[in-house]
Amino acid sequence: MLVLLPFAFAFAGAVCAAPPRAHKLVESVAPPRDWFNLGPAPADHVIPLRIALPQSDFDTLERHLYEISDPDHERYGAHLSKEEVEALVAPHPDSLRAVDAWLAEHGIPESACTRSPAKDWVSVNVPVSLAETMLDTTFHVWKHAVDEDQVVRTTSYSLPEHMHAHIELVQPTTFFSHMKNHRTTFRFSDSQSDAPSVPGETITVTNSDGTKILVDASCNTTITITCLKQLYNAVGYKPSATNGNEIALTGYLEQFANVEDLQLFYADQVPDALNSSFKVTLINGGQNNQTASEAGDEADLDVQFAFGLTFPTPGTFFSTGGSPPFIPDVDTPTDSNEPYTEWLDFVLAQHKVPQTISTSYGDDEQTVPISFAKRVCAGFAQLGARGTSLMFSSGDGGVGDGDPDPATQTCQTNDGRNVTKFIPGFPASCPFVTAVGGTINIPEVAVDFSGGGFSNYFSRPSYQDQAVTEFFATKLPKGTYAGLFNPNGRAIPDVSAESDKFRVFIGGQAFHIGGTSASSPTFAGFVSLLNDVRISHGRPSLGFLNPFLYSKGFAGLNDITVGNAPGCGTPGFNATSGWDPVTGLGTPNFAKLKDLVLSF
Repeated sequence: MLVLLPFAFAFAGAVCAAPPRAHKLVESVAPPRDWFNLGPAPADHVIPLRIALPQSDFDTLERHLYEISDPDHERYGAHLSKEEVEALVAPHPDSLRAVDAWLAEHGIPESACTRSPAKDWVSVNVPVSLAETMLDTTFHVWKHAVDEDQVVRTTSYSLPEHMHAHIELVQPTTFFSHMKNHRTTFRFSDSQSDAPSVPGETITVTNSDGTKILVDASCNTTITITCLKQLYNAVGYKPSATNGNEIALTGYLEQFANVEDLQLFYADQVPDALNSSFKVTLINGGQNNQTASEAGDEADLDVQFAFGLTFPTPGTFFSTGGSPPFIPDVDTPTDSNEPYTEWLDFVLAQHKVPQTISTSYGDDEQTVPISFAKRVCAGFAQLGARGTSLMFSSGDGGVGDGDPDPATQTCQTNDGRNVTKFIPGFPASCPFVTAVGGTINIPEVAVDFSGGGFSNYFSRPSYQDQAVTEFFATKLPKGTYAGLFNPNGRAIPDVSAESDKFRVFIGGQAFHIGGTSASSPTFAGFVSLLNDVRISHGRPSLGFLNPFLYSKGFAGLNDITVGNAPGCGTPGFNATSGWDPVTGLGTPNFAKLKDLVLSF
């Protein structure tokens, strides 16, 4: 039996006092695939409800975001302040009053609530019995068929009709995202080695613009910091440690970046960085376990390559808790698997946010309720408006679900119809982030697991119109995969980078690993170097990247035209000239991008 939070007892007597209200359905979902109902949830189990209030002027925020991110607009780089962003997304006072009154009706005092910086989210811990009354629903315990994770959820909920104008969504209710598959897109290479690669012969790489660069031949078997700087034309560039530029990484699912592993990596690949480290920020119960056996493969990979590429730029690792599975007969005061909102609440509350942030985690888009996905995406837009560039891995399942083995992908809709469809990933599908796909080998070709495709939740943003329209008109034969994807959806990925055979140190040992979890911190590293260029020249940071990438930045990218990423029993899409849903616009050519970002 769960131990209730102290104030939960106060709610119990107030439920009967709440006046009866006619409820109207807010959301209903089909029982998701692979989740099985074990029966009613314990009445005294505590749920951390997050209540989203409508953002009063998000349309204006979005307009500002596109203007200040368009290098041809006179307002380019005029990022908004924390206070300006909060004013645009703050709920209307009527909504604040209505939600407060509704909570009070159920005996929930103001002192029991916590609020996001803009007050557009209200969080309160309540027992199941009260949540069921508030939402006119019944919560059950659900168990996942594969790994036996258990969550307390419902398949529908309602609100009093007069509250629909004041509440957009309440979670966790219908949120069945499988958090072990809110995955680090991580994979060990078939070959693992404890021996450092030794530079030998060189390979001449001819970029898509005809320029040539030399890359150590060893980079075809082992990717190092040196390899990436050679391949992406950044050899010799040294960023500032003191100009205010910062880079950050996010960590979830109890992933800890090990400092001793980082020192081994630096000794192996970045000797100038030896004895330097990074800042760790703990959010929502996040941890920083430095025991060697607890070293996180994803966290070590992200930290070693992002901070190795950008040394001595100050780096931060955000360790966010709140996403472990729970067993409902264990004392668990919270049951939250929405860590993006916990992280967003924290970061948006800061007056200074790192200019570049990479995240190597994601879900199948369809497992995230569309209302929740759109609110999280709106949070990313707020960061973009404040001048932060956000990179997300595009996933490791090609056009399919996150299973990297095409033979075992289900590729069926999660709405009870079980229709075969390509499965895009989230948050990569959010139009306000930069989705990073993967390449392999020297010269580069598309890696066969690079996640890509088209969102079913978000429409195609205008910055993609020309590139994606050209792809459909001249690169994809008419009728190819008809019905398997949404041709009007936000297209994924935007860009790409090397994503396999990365030499990392985990638990004191060297391994080769890969995944688009390697390409996202890699691309972010070069974005941070570009921010260093701009800041050192008195310019504002790049902020939201995509309007720049699609209008001018593509000229500083290496177009990848070979390879494909299969999935769902198909060969998937092909890499081709121009934008494609495997490698996006291509991989970075830092020297060319450096000139481009100083041209406006």
